[in-house]
Amino acid sequence: MAKDTCDVYCYDPEKVSRLKKHMDKDMLRGTSLIFKVLGDETRLKAAYALSKEEELCVCDVANILGSSVATASHHLRILKKHGLVKYRKEGKLAFYRLDDHHVRELIEVASEHMKEGKINE
Repeated sequence: MAKDTCDVYCYDPEKVSRLKKHMDKDMLRGTSLIFKVLGDETRLKAAYALSKEEELCVCDVANILGSSVATASHHLRILKKHGLVKYRKEGKLAFYRLDDHHVRELIEVASEHMKEGKINE
């Protein structure tokens, strides 16, 4: 049976050195945070719904999530805090939308990857 480890310490030190120079700690930390925020299934569900519609009222997001408006608001605030969604007020109503096309593309690419059977549960 083949093992999935290396028997050498470093095969290509030049590549390793070059790649290490390109790894920005702040960029990686921020990117990791995006995945952590979307790693919550409820928040991902809300973001996914927003990726399919231009914007949604908090009460509609709550219905989609099968939750209370307070719970939906909580998750949407977390998405907003991390720059993944924006909102606007209209009287007593709050409408949310994805912050930009990057968030939509991230969700779409991950969904397509899953549909292709690349993810094992």
